[in-house]
Amino acid sequence: MPKQTPCDTHEIEPIKNDKCDELDASLAEELRGSLLFGYIPVVPLAFLGLGIYRAWIEIAFVGTFVPFPFSMATPRDLFDSIMVLTVVLCAIFAKKLKTLVGRRSALTITGILLTTSTVLSFSAFYAPNIATELGTASGIVGGVGIAFMIVIWSEIYGSLNPFRVAAYYSLSIVAGALVIYVYEGFKFEWLFVMTALLPLVSLLCAHSALLHIPKSDRPARREATEFSIPWKAVFLMAAYAFAYGLLEMSSYSGGFGPHSSPGTLFAALAIFLGVCIRGKHFDFGLIYRGALPITVAAFLLLPAFNLFNESVSSFCISAGYTMQSILIMIIIASICYRYGASPIWLFGIERGVRQIFMLLGRDTSQALGSIGVAPANIEVVTSALAVISIVAATMIFMSEKELSSNWGAVPVIPETQSILPTEPRSKTPAEKKHELATRVATVAREYKLSTREEEVLLLLGQRKTVGIIERELFIANGTAKAHVRHIYQKLDIHTRQELFDMLGVETEHESNKQSSTSL
Repeated sequence: MPKQTPCDTHEIEPIKNDKCDELDASLAEELRGSLLFGYIPVVPLAFLGLGIYRAWIEIAFVGTFVPFPFSMATPRDLFDSIMVLTVVLCAIFAKKLKTLVGRRSALTITGILLTTSTVLSFSAFYAPNIATELGTASGIVGGVGIAFMIVIWSEIYGSLNPFRVAAYYSLSIVAGALVIYVYEGFKFEWLFVMTALLPLVSLLCAHSALLHIPKSDRPARREATEFSIPWKAVFLMAAYAFAYGLLEMSSYSGGFGPHSSPGTLFAALAIFLGVCIRGKHFDFGLIYRGALPITVAAFLLLPAFNLFNESVSSFCISAGYTMQSILIMIIIASICYRYGASPIWLFGIERGVRQIFMLLGRDTSQALGSIGVAPANIEVVTSALAVISIVAATMIFMSEKELSSNWGAVPVIPETQSILPTEPRSKTPAEKKHELATRVATVAREYKLSTREEEVLLLLGQRKTVGIIERELFIANGTAKAHVRHIYQKLDIHTRQELFDMLGVETEHESNKQSSTSL
């Protein structure tokens, strides 16, 4: 029988064991700075690189303040369509790709594509006679490059705990908006050069962010487990994307675009501050409960009763969509983090479907205008369609609602033939991860654990130490130990081994024995 260390037993009282405390103290020292003033999460600057590529998209392809000498409609439609095609192809070939963020060649190609796209777009100012052709080429090249960029950042965020996703992603949106505000003051030559640098900076941030992720949680080049598609989560975002696409162009008021509008900035800041202020009591459902009334007000109440003006409606549209985008990022990243689904596969599907529905909404709005429908009637029809979409999304959300739900993502076990029919098939890491997350969610509901206690239980089941749990969940010193005590009391257990038995977690000895047997 293998010798147990004090940290392996982890009884309620022995949490105070000197050796465990020394280990946790050293980890806390190593990870110092995860909380500022005891409650504000310190976000590593590298993770804000996601906001930088968002800023590049608005500057290079939305054209809210850059007067490109060609119609933005054609390049942007091409940009969106090529992006959809590329992310879907990445999802289809996810098992072969395995990872992009871990490949220098992928980072290099992405940087070349996006820099080339920037050069092509801005070169139209110097060659106006071929401006349309340059814009078209920029849209094609940029669509491929941005798809790779999305996949790269999806892998990073799919390796993070949901609480970190909420804080990092919301603050990266704020960072992207601030970058755009700064760039609006640049002269043309500086704007050209600095815009071309944005994708490169984002990729450097992605590479640095990967190093901030524990090795055990990083995207690895291993055989991916097939999962069923979590259609509820995918279509939850698709419904909002369709509604947003219906009135997207009218939501750009005062020179603001989708990533720089006041509503976007407000929503992202509100969620980040919510994570800070509410801390261990933060409820992810608050994001949806905030997005729903704001979006309904934007699409129905304000236009119907002629309240305020278009800028208020635009503010609400952007804020509601941003809140929903953050929520879906948390949900999809949580499925990857908890259940071991491939981020390339899952985010590829979600982003592809989302963009398709947004294009459908945009095209529907344009089609109503092209067939001669009066502007007042167009507003009524688009608002009605938008509200129908939001109601559908509400029904989808209420059918799951829990962050810990797998939203339909279940491992697909392949039918393999073995030489010995009775020989058990060894489970893949993703299957083990899925089983643990499912069992944790069941135990949490059965014993009425809080959301934060459920997160702590999951990390305990992954054999993470108290010091790492404090870092992962933005918990102040000593709070993780209190959570562990409460969990043990609610589950009526006294040792870490009892916890493992309840969750069906193999001990390290059993895991190593199974690995050697399979070899």
